[in-house]
Amino acid sequence: MKTCLVVDDSRVVRKVARKILEDLEFVCTEAEDGKQAMEACAKLMPDAILLDWNMPVMTGIEFLRRLRKMSGGDQPKVVFCTTENDLSHITEALSAGANEYIMKPFDSDIIQTKFSQVGLL
Repeated sequence: MKTCLVVDDSRVVRKVARKILEDLEFVCTEAEDGKQAMEACAKLMPDAILLDWNMPVMTGIEFLRRLRKMSGGDQPKVVFCTTENDLSHITEALSAGANEYIMKPFDSDIIQTKFSQVGLL
């Protein structure tokens, strides 16, 4: 089974995303900020990361830049999932190494489509 790390400071968003991803047969772990996500990736690099932008301690974009420099950090497919929908944020995320970008609120169809587009399904 494929693994997905859900990174969001909202417990509700993490639970909703986790339910959708588990229905798509992913084994999920969670982190509430970029620092926790870095620690999780250092232990076990996931196949996919669903990543929020605005979080305390370490933002999503900071996490992504550090992830891509880690050993094996080029492997996970990273899908940003955020309320930041202006072109500058999207361009910055893709330039930093994100594979896709989805807007909140999201549903199962959106996640399934984006994960299919990046080759995870």
